[in-house]
Amino acid sequence: MKLWYNCHAATMAGGAYSIVENAALLVDGERLHWVGPLAELPSTPISERHDLAGAWVTPGLIDCHTHLVFGGDRSGEFEQRLQGVSYAQIAAAGGGIASSVRATRAASEAELLESALRRARPLLAEGVTVLEVKSGYGLDLASERKMLRVARRLGEVLPVTVRTTCLAAHALPPEFAGRPDDYIAAICEDWLPQLATEGLVDAVDAFCEHLAFSPAQVERIFQAATRLGLPVKLHAEQLSVQHGAALAARYGALSADHLEYLVEEDVEAMAEAGTVAVLLPGAFLTLRETKLPPVASLRARGVPIALATDANPGTSPVLSLRLMLNLGCTLFGLTPQEALAGATLHAARALGLADHYGSLEAGKYADFVAWDINRPAELAYWLGGQLHTRIFRHGKELAHV
Repeated sequence: MKLWYNCHAATMAGGAYSIVENAALLVDGERLHWVGPLAELPSTPISERHDLAGAWVTPGLIDCHTHLVFGGDRSGEFEQRLQGVSYAQIAAAGGGIASSVRATRAASEAELLESALRRARPLLAEGVTVLEVKSGYGLDLASERKMLRVARRLGEVLPVTVRTTCLAAHALPPEFAGRPDDYIAAICEDWLPQLATEGLVDAVDAFCEHLAFSPAQVERIFQAATRLGLPVKLHAEQLSVQHGAALAARYGALSADHLEYLVEEDVEAMAEAGTVAVLLPGAFLTLRETKLPPVASLRARGVPIALATDANPGTSPVLSLRLMLNLGCTLFGLTPQEALAGATLHAARALGLADHYGSLEAGKYADFVAWDINRPAELAYWLGGQLHTRIFRHGKELAHV
């Protein structure tokens, strides 16, 4: 048994700070054996003792919505948007997701892995120990498979737990122009069964929006995922009201994400289903959106609120989850405690991993970060820069990432 002591812990048990002053953590192999006040340390053989020098300890951060694997970049579109061109106009002109599809299809697995590693390392350096990676820039079976294989490789090359999500229903590829129902059929009847059989898919997502797929088409995706025993998630209510969040809730979705245009009846559906609301302030900021997600309503209904980077080439080129904590507070009105819960326990819930990650509790993996700060609110307070940290994953301290 290993002992970590001389620290304060924000355990995030139950989604609150749940602070333990003068704390200690007992680690047995890869898992936490006990967390509590040092004065109440249970009597047990201890093989190693480690002084954390008064640091604040939190669970490892969790980025529960990313698109880290893609080819090329879309900095030119960023310039266009600053000049007043809308996201929909860019997409109609062959830009947007279609631009990333062309670059991703052209890239080799090695090239995609190299670029994804460059984007993942900054996230890990600030304490991310679990992240999700979506496909959705391939839009044909071979390219979607390629993306998911690279996502799996990220978790083998880097000290991070990776969950993969199939987002083949992200946009309509050129081969299926004018035939969206045929494309949905290909995903449901051919692609998803193959990718699931190959062990490449942990969850299934779709983009439910007027410029993507209708609720009826998304429901076909959800039905196929359900037949395969795969949990579902959804890009919902980002640009308009489609009632996708309520549809996701009917299928017991792990999460509905974005949610700027979420309406009250759909909040109620999410609350009843236990579906997590994943807010993505990076996309909100980049797109200069003005419609705020209904945080007060989500809070009142007890819907868990998570935060994520949405790291992607077009609408959220974000490489810092800690920055999202700040923007969740300054843009959306979350408290620092809610923001930290959104990047730990509630993010774990959004991935179906709350039994193993997201809080400092006995039995969960010993993923934790020791921060040189004076109070947990500093994690949402500082803009930019690297806070001094010691990062631990599965009970082992990481020397570098």
